[in-house]
Amino acid sequence: MIPVKDGENIERALKRFKRKFDRTGTMRQLRARKQYTKPSVKRRAEVQKAQYIQSLRDAENL
Repeated sequence: MIPVKDGENIERALKRFKRKFDRTGTMRQLRARKQYTKPSVKRRAEVQKAQYIQSLRDAENL
């Protein structure tokens, strides 16, 4: 629930709501639950993400 302040523009309150809703990750969770992903595929994606982040950190340290 987003409290709307006195004199606050409704568009601004809506933008705050959308931002708060995005941070909860509800839509991401719903989309992930729509289709089944095998544990091996999840693991492979996690490893690839970790490799990517590590390569960014290595490039930053050069």
